[in-house]
Amino acid sequence: MASKLLMLTIFVFDLIAFGLAIAAERRRSTAKIKQDGEDEQSYCVYDSDIATGFGVGAFLFLMLSQIIIMVASRCFCCGKALRPGGSRACAVLLFIICWVAFFIAEVCLLAGSVRNAYHTKYRISYLTSDKHLSCETLRKGVFAAGAAFIFFTSILSQFYYVTYAKARGGPMPYGGEAGVGMAAYK
Repeated sequence: MASKLLMLTIFVFDLIAFGLAIAAERRRSTAKIKQDGEDEQSYCVYDSDIATGFGVGAFLFLMLSQIIIMVASRCFCCGKALRPGGSRACAVLLFIICWVAFFIAEVCLLAGSVRNAYHTKYRISYLTSDKHLSCETLRKGVFAAGAAFIFFTSILSQFYYVTYAKARGGPMPYGGEAGVGMAAYK
C-alpha cells in the first residue's frame, strides 16, 4: 500500500514548486532605456531580479520531491523484484514518463533563472552610433512552461508511486506445499 504521508509530502513540495514557478513568471525582469543627461548616452535599467530566486526555489523543491519519490520507490534498481503484471508495466511506463517531464521542467526553470539574471550593460551614444539599444529580457512563458511540467511531473509521480506500491504488493505467494515442514526424528 502506498504511504499517504509520503504522497502528501510530495504533493506539498510540488505545490510549492508550482507556486514559485508561477510567481517567477509574474515577476520576470523588465528593462527600460534611460538616457544619461551629461554625455548623451543611453543604457538599460532593469527592475527587481526576484524571479531568478523564485525559479531556483522551484527548481530545488521539484528536485527534492523527485529525490524523495525515487528513494521511496528505490528507483527500480534496489530491493525485491516487482510482481509481474499490469501494475509493473504501468509503473515502468510512468517511471520513464515522469523522468522526462521532470527533466523538461528542470531545464525550463534553470534556463529561465539564468536568462532572467542576465542583464545587458550596453551604453550607446546618440552622437556616434545610429543603431538602437536593445535591453534583453526573458521571453514570456519560460517559467510558465516550467510550471506546466511541474504539474505534469506531480501527477505522474503520484500515479507512479501508487502503481509501484501496487506492483510491490504484499508478500509474494508461497509456491511450496501448504503443510508444515517436519524433519525426521533421530
